[in-house]
Amino acid sequence: MKMLLPVFFGLLASCSILPESEELRVYQLPHLTHTDVPVPAAPLKDTLRVSRPQASPLIDGTRILVAPEPERLSAYPGVRWSNHAPILLRDRLMEQLRASEAFDAVVSDQMRALAGFELAGELQAFQIEYRQDQPVAVVRMQATLLGGGKRLVLASQKFQGEVAADGRSVEAAVAALGRASDELARQVTAWVIARLRTS
Repeated sequence: MKMLLPVFFGLLASCSILPESEELRVYQLPHLTHTDVPVPAAPLKDTLRVSRPQASPLIDGTRILVAPEPERLSAYPGVRWSNHAPILLRDRLMEQLRASEAFDAVVSDQMRALAGFELAGELQAFQIEYRQDQPVAVVRMQATLLGGGKRLVLASQKFQGEVAADGRSVEAAVAALGRASDELARQVTAWVIARLRTS
């Protein structure tokens, strides 16, 4: 019996109740499609820092989320984003703000460059929602504009980009979320420029 114990424990060690790691297909957010925002006659003589938006643990992840019904959030199986959703949106906002040519420079919160203004906020939705059995991409953010040495709140407003998906596939969802991100980025860019022009 004693001779069987090493064999038994060896077999036990080779078994695991943990699932094998899932191999996921990785999707990037589609490239910015439009930059049609009001371009100021002269750039604002300052630097704007764009910070990674805060988000709940579920949204602050890499899975591509879908709400098949209200109050229930799930994820498409076998796929993920190339980065966390707040980072994807931060980078899209930076891309749109740079395209506006409204600032001397637009930098991310990863850089230690001095900036006169900062765009921060909270990412509240980055998902596909089914409405009347039709998939709609929804990207929603509470944006906050900060300025001054003490980072005073200059303005805060909620923005939402919505785009109907062309189908129920993951590829259609990714494309729609890219367009919804573009729409939100255009709204936020126009708002930031307008607020700083009048501040």
